[in-house]
Amino acid sequence: MELRHLEYFVAVAEEANFTRAAKRVHISQPGISAQIRQLESELGAELFDRSSRVATLTTAGEAALPHARATLAAAAAVRDAVDDVNQLVRGRLAVGMVTACTVTPLFDALAACRGAHPGIVFDLVEDNSDRLVDRVRAGTLDLALVGVAERPPAELSSLTVVSERLVAAVPSGHPLTASPAVPLSELCNQPLICLPAGTGVRTVLDRNCAAQAVTASVAMQASAPDAVADLARRGLGVAVLSESMAASYPDLASIPIADAALEAVLALVWKPAPSPALREFLDHARRAFMP
Repeated sequence: MELRHLEYFVAVAEEANFTRAAKRVHISQPGISAQIRQLESELGAELFDRSSRVATLTTAGEAALPHARATLAAAAAVRDAVDDVNQLVRGRLAVGMVTACTVTPLFDALAACRGAHPGIVFDLVEDNSDRLVDRVRAGTLDLALVGVAERPPAELSSLTVVSERLVAAVPSGHPLTASPAVPLSELCNQPLICLPAGTGVRTVLDRNCAAQAVTASVAMQASAPDAVADLARRGLGVAVLSESMAASYPDLASIPIADAALEAVLALVWKPAPSPALREFLDHARRAFMP
């Protein structure tokens, strides 16, 4: 029995799917299936029920899973201890970021950390903020840059990068530009162009609306701020973005939302007790985001 067999077993158990698990551990689907079969042969029992598309643990699999996780954790601890003595840092970090959100300091931190520690390999994953936070909680991501409403989840460690209010972004000459600010109730009567549910900016908008018992008239949504801005530029509605997002589009006028008190927060989040590799990356991230 080899450690990689246990790693593949845990991946399939957590993903409940051989194909997703294969992508996670960077081998082919037939390859991971063959390795699991070899492990089952050595143990003398089937670990998964393969009768459906979902890979469900058998009774033997349920019994083996906590021991497999403990063995992998012990092996990682041995390597970390030796690396600390040798002043080496190695490992693979899965880093999440909001879809279509190019954040230069994050890329600077990745480059600086990899330059200082070539033994660290990074896997970059894009998704919406809600799913990224769930994956950090589940341990399938080591760290994620996410947008949240008001403050990061309390059970996760975090580094707040920016906290800012929402604005309405419209072309010059739009009726909303006649006032220095727009009340949320008036804004919600406009056709709005928003990021999708599950993103930080959309969550902030929805919670501000709920606090004032108003309903936003969402006419269109797009997963990238560039698309939201372009739709507004064409007169299809009023874009709702954070202040820093809207500042990227100088041809659109940014109008403060007068009574939307809840702010959008961009933050790095991770589980407590980070690995040595993650600790090193966090050092570079702090320097990149807060020079």
